[in-house]
Amino acid sequence: MSEGAARPRAVIIGAGIGGLAAAAGLHAAGWDVTGYERAASLEPVGAGLALAPNGLRALDVFGAGDAVRAHAIGQEIGIRRPDGRWLLRSSTERMVTDRFGDPVILLPRSRLIEALASRVPAGVLALSTEVTSAGQDGHVATAAGPLDADLVVAADGLSSATRAALFPDHPGPRYAGFTTWRLLTPEFPGPVPMSETWGPGSVFGVMPLADGRVYCYAAAPAPRGAHSPDDELAELVRRFGGWHKPIPALLGSATPESVLRHDVAELAEPLPAMHRGRVALLGDAAHPMTPNLGQGACQALEDAAVLARLATGLDGSGVPGMLASYTAMRLARTTKIVRLSRRAGRMTTWTSPPAIALRDGLAMTLGKLAPAAALRGLAPIYDWHPPAATPK
Repeated sequence: MSEGAARPRAVIIGAGIGGLAAAAGLHAAGWDVTGYERAASLEPVGAGLALAPNGLRALDVFGAGDAVRAHAIGQEIGIRRPDGRWLLRSSTERMVTDRFGDPVILLPRSRLIEALASRVPAGVLALSTEVTSAGQDGHVATAAGPLDADLVVAADGLSSATRAALFPDHPGPRYAGFTTWRLLTPEFPGPVPMSETWGPGSVFGVMPLADGRVYCYAAAPAPRGAHSPDDELAELVRRFGGWHKPIPALLGSATPESVLRHDVAELAEPLPAMHRGRVALLGDAAHPMTPNLGQGACQALEDAAVLARLATGLDGSGVPGMLASYTAMRLARTTKIVRLSRRAGRMTTWTSPPAIALRDGLAMTLGKLAPAAALRGLAPIYDWHPPAATPK
């Protein structure tokens, strides 16, 4: 972009993790940014999340990485059986930090939203404003009126209307066959080791946070759209209340209002591209995945970081070529991670006793004899680095 030229304009649809990251990144890259969010506030839907080293590097592009690293705490990590026996056990420092340069950070989703929102200038976001259409030419219609943009970033989530409009022949997300529960406990007396417990066809995860609370999640096969006959906390107690300590006490400290339940969907068939014309798809709008690898937020952040780096120094005329590069850099990677996450999810939903014995035996062997193999398996995901910031 030449000195004195008009700043290119970007419109962001959605102000979740991916939308806020894109707004922060494009603003820092020199763009005029307007973000639209149909909700009345930025209060996040969700309880907690994990950010792996690749997600932290993406956050560094927006200047928000260190704010999230402040939530790091040293802790154990591992896989357990419902009776409490450890199948695999180590520490985040030894397993992740020494290999990848950062640990996995556990934090409330609201803290990540705050860290990203702090990088978005006042006046950029328009809340309670729905985008009704976004054309490939950059023309956007909103409840507040129309406008034209050089770049439209659709971060409008799993049920993205923009994705459906751009790719009307694509089947869209499909139900993955299981549902998830999430909750944040009040401050809980420790120590509480970080662990994921694998039972017959179901999983319960325990993730202690730096503020003393504990983020818990669970997953189990269920008919799509099913709900508990009383409340979801009671359902968790029925399913997991007899599992090892501290799971019963964690559930006992929660309230029914704190439990969120959502069916899991994924984009089993990848899109042919992550853009059309001047419109880019980002995060769950582009590649919804199962939560088994904890990469949903990380991949949205990677998308936004790549867009920000590609957009630096660019004017509006360069957007079509930039988005072709965006698809080239992101589609194959996210398609692979969607597939790997699906594979991990299938293993945790096994119910056959011989299959469970095989799975648990392999986990124990891996933990005792070949812990480096687990790190090698994570390397293609965690070793990602954002592209260099090279002005156009």
